Amino acid sequence: MTAGHASYAEDFRTVQATLPGAGVPWLQQLRTNAMESFLDSGFPTTRTEDWKYTDLRSLTRRHYRPAARPQPANCAVPADPWWQDELQHRLVFIDGYFVPELCPPGPLLSGVTLTGLARVLEEQPDLLEHRLGRNTDLEQPGFNAFNTLFMRDGAYISLGDGAVLDQPVHLLFVSTGTDASLRPVRNIIVAGPDSHATVIESYVALNDAAGLTSAVTEISLETGAHIEHYKLEEESASASHIAGIYVTQDRDSRFDSHNIALGGQLVRNDLQVALNGPGAATTLNGLTVTRGRQHVDNHTRVDHNEPQARSDEWYRGILDDRSRAVFNGRIVVHPDAQQTVSHQHNHNLLLSGDAEADAKPQLEIHANDVQCTHGCTVGQLDEEALFYFRSRGVDATTARNFLVYAFAADVLERIRIRPVRRMLERRLAGRFMETEALDFLRDRLSG
Repeated sequence: MTAGHASYAEDFRTVQATLPGAGVPWLQQLRTNAMESFLDSGFPTTRTEDWKYTDLRSLTRRHYRPAARPQPANCAVPADPWWQDELQHRLVFIDGYFVPELCPPGPLLSGVTLTGLARVLEEQPDLLEHRLGRNTDLEQPGFNAFNTLFMRDGAYISLGDGAVLDQPVHLLFVSTGTDASLRPVRNIIVAGPDSHATVIESYVALNDAAGLTSAVTEISLETGAHIEHYKLEEESASASHIAGIYVTQDRDSRFDSHNIALGGQLVRNDLQVALNGPGAATTLNGLTVTRGRQHVDNHTRVDHNEPQARSDEWYRGILDDRSRAVFNGRIVVHPDAQQTVSHQHNHNLLLSGDAEADAKPQLEIHANDVQCTHGCTVGQLDEEALFYFRSRGVDATTARNFLVYAFAADVLERIRIRPVRRMLERRLAGRFMETEALDFLRDRLSG
């Protein structure tokens, strides 16, 4: 145990009595187990295999303290946001705290619950006894135990049997804190049989503070359920963002993930999916765009535990300046998972000679009747494609920007929600091309 770990343990003991559900026995035990795990393992280092490409020393040298609850009068969201008037169901969190005053009311179906996690822990903790921590592993070196210690709030979404939400649910997490602020977030999403919803989990910042967001989202899909999940990370260029999404799927369920990383100085996204029933299917779609000295680490794992399930994975990275991106994708086909279909693709585009991409695609197959493939590329812009543009009168900068956008479009075209897709196109346009050029290229690609 280091002095830094002891300091966090002392912080926990200081705030323990004020945490939601502090008097609930099973939650007390969960946090006790998390404390033991954290003191035993602490934060991972590059000697830990799954963290070998991500050096956390810049994060561990700083001591982060839980952000204070914001005063309602001081709460704000970014002006003129992309989601304005587009999404009816919205839960807003300021520095990790649910702020119902900023949430527009919207009609919900019977059997659908959208609220803050702290409220459920205080008023109906029994709903979470077999949900909270169900999909995470506190024994692994990492941030799950750290998050469990300090979690105060987050989103709780419950969909009853057959519930179908026509409008997306937007979980908006706004950072307003100081350089040393800790923003722990814990989200629980439970999709009952044959239910369907789209959830957008987005992280933005109002300043350039170097705080730490620790986010864990646990998603459970029962028979026939369908969840389309978007994770949009746009925090400040100085911030650290360490997150995990843990998914379990029953028979004939479907989970579609869109994981977009644009901001942050140090970003880590863990995404783990367990396919626990025949007919279950998952699609993992990811885009990372980095510049400066950004470091983004994407780790995915898909466990095929039952036969006749399918997984498809498509991750792309665009790296500029001295930035670095890591992709570690692992697909495990267990012995009983016959007739599995699984495909994994990771492609990285380096726009600078100083940018670096580390890719580690993995297949671990213990069954003999499967269709599994994986592929990975790291490279620069195609000189022949650049020549093709130049030979038709397009200047070098415009040609370069067109090819960058076309590389990202492979991911963007899978994004179903129009305002999200348009927002990402504008972000790319702001970095790589003029708006007129973007409109021209979009028209050509759609044609």
